[in-house]
Amino acid sequence: MADILNLKAGVRVALGTHLYEGYQKDTNYITANVGVDKIEEVLQHFIAIHDEPLFFILELPAKADDETEVAPGVVKTLHNDVYYIDGCSQEEALTILIRVGKLLYNDGMSSFGFGGHQSHDEIMFGKYNVLTIYSETIEEYEDFFEPHEIEETDHLITAWDTFTADNPGVSEKYTMDGKTVYDIPKLFEEWGMYLAEQREEN
Repeated sequence: MADILNLKAGVRVALGTHLYEGYQKDTNYITANVGVDKIEEVLQHFIAIHDEPLFFILELPAKADDETEVAPGVVKTLHNDVYYIDGCSQEEALTILIRVGKLLYNDGMSSFGFGGHQSHDEIMFGKYNVLTIYSETIEEYEDFFEPHEIEETDHLITAWDTFTADNPGVSEKYTMDGKTVYDIPKLFEEWGMYLAEQREEN
């Protein structure tokens, strides 16, 4: 029996909705529900099996001043600011998790992850505890979730599948020690963190 999904602090789903850990494979990606209590070990695992230069990616909702209103107080499309740190060693990638991991794991607004400059494999942890692994050789991840006791399923139900007009999800900014994810670009400026683009939110 799959474990009930332990949601991050910055999100809420409809009262009485039970979500479970699990993963589902597709052609070149895997989608998973990963509990906030397991996300660090899953990310560490990904980093450990990629002995290559890595990049860190952080997607933050664009600030209200950057959005275009189509009417007073109405925005037609939302955007994300996409930040990168390129050329990280495995040790540097792990240090990012040590410094700001708990803030990232619990924030309800942002998405973040790591990727390999050579393999082009990528792992992203997004809203409502949905984790995605992208790879051109996804078969190499056949047993990736086994040590984390996350089981494969033929029909993964994520929080997104449960939302309705009457019961939407709630995602909020998380604050820890007076800092939010919006402080991270400044914290890692000395490491070369940069704003790469502003893209439309899916």
